[in-house]
Amino acid sequence: MSSAAERHTVPLSDGNQIPLLGLGTYADPRSTAKGAALECVKHAIDVGYRHFDGALVYFNEHEVGQAIREKIADGTVKREDIFYCGKLWSTFQPPELVRPALEKTLKALKLDYVDLYIVELPMAFQPGTDFYPKDKNGKYLYHHTDLCATWEALEACKDAGLVKSLGVSNFNRRQLELLFNKPGLKHKPVSNQIECHPYFTQPKLLEYCRQKDIVVVGYSPIGTSRDPSWVNLKCPPLLEDEVLVSIGRKYGKSSAQVALRFNVQRGVVVIPKSFSPQRIHHNFQIFDFSLTEEEMKSIEMLNKDIRFVQLLMWADHPEYPFHDEY
Repeated sequence: MSSAAERHTVPLSDGNQIPLLGLGTYADPRSTAKGAALECVKHAIDVGYRHFDGALVYFNEHEVGQAIREKIADGTVKREDIFYCGKLWSTFQPPELVRPALEKTLKALKLDYVDLYIVELPMAFQPGTDFYPKDKNGKYLYHHTDLCATWEALEACKDAGLVKSLGVSNFNRRQLELLFNKPGLKHKPVSNQIECHPYFTQPKLLEYCRQKDIVVVGYSPIGTSRDPSWVNLKCPPLLEDEVLVSIGRKYGKSSAQVALRFNVQRGVVVIPKSFSPQRIHHNFQIFDFSLTEEEMKSIEMLNKDIRFVQLLMWADHPEYPFHDEY
């Protein structure tokens, strides 16, 4: 199993490698049992996963880190086999807060470095102890930060050996250009984590990222939960799509496996999140079949340009990334 996972990687522009399939570890801390992330990550490592996508703001990095350390201790993996992605949250974008935020993640994980550290959103929020700061009327409190200054602080973290690769998330073309055109840019962003699935295939941003040698990491690659507090319910359930179901039938695969295979075959890294041992195993079974050119085209044609994750609560932020075409 593990050899299969290790072969399925793509190169990053800085010489490192990223596994094409990862496990997303986000779970609502209010409704997720304590210890769930610990057990799921250990199970995923046994299944063959080597890539884990986490964040300080998920409130479970201590469990993810414990799982990784236990699996290193029992000889299943070495630290260098594991690829962990952490994220810089929006209240830590001022340059002097960047390294302390990364150090919080490292302390929770009890690891010496992370493999990839990304700016979670191009939008800065007011720094402070509250991750989602609001005023007394319930309005979000924003902050102006120079993304280039944030980036320089990240470059210093890489130079200090705290992180191997640097990337971004939810950045549009204009925001990526801002970094690429930065005078004295030392370390280019190697990845952009964005929503990407058959109903939202992102052809223009994908093409731009290819030109810039940026690996696209697709979140919500099999859709999302139907949580109305942050999910656009106008988007129909992806996994019920007849095209995906019928292609799956041909290969003895599910619509979810077809949707994951579609992106992986396009060189898009996928990080489906699941806290179900069965689904964690199921989502990994995508390397024993491939889609024909016609099937890839028919899935591309499902694109509806509809986002599941619109982040509309922050649509009035000056750096809200989804007003631009791409």
